[in-house]
Amino acid sequence: MNDILEILMNDARTSADEIAKMTRKKVVDVKKAIKKYEEDGTIVQYKAIVNPEMVKEGRAPVRALIEVSILPQKDVGFDNVAERIYSFSEVKSCYLVSGSYDLLLIVEGENIQTVAEFVSSKLSPMENVRQTTTHFLLKKYKEDGKMFKVVSRPKRLNITY
Repeated sequence: MNDILEILMNDARTSADEIAKMTRKKVVDVKKAIKKYEEDGTIVQYKAIVNPEMVKEGRAPVRALIEVSILPQKDVGFDNVAERIYSFSEVKSCYLVSGSYDLLLIVEGENIQTVAEFVSSKLSPMENVRQTTTHFLLKKYKEDGKMFKVVSRPKRLNITY
């Protein structure tokens, strides 16, 4: 992988000046390369990784991993079905995978009921969807190579009889 892209993937806030020093390239060349990557779609978006346990205000959305088995369509394979599925606003990520199912979705909803409603009313009834299995995310320990700070909780009292 390109060294500029690797640096930005690790920390998108790294400035062009810092990247130039790290890669021994001219700042102008680094800025030009980044602009090209943004324009041609290589760099799709810059994002922050947030530890949901550290967010004090509001409620974090409920996330689920959904395994989807589908029937591929003649002449187009999985692409058309995947496109229909990932066009739903609830679907945050969609991957074609090998193994016992075909697609892995990351779905987000306001609560468990909204995710369940998405699966039962939108996803499962779709033509070519054979089976779904939903796994609700209970806690994040690490994401994109970054470990989350552990939030200390009050110790539970021992139960005695």
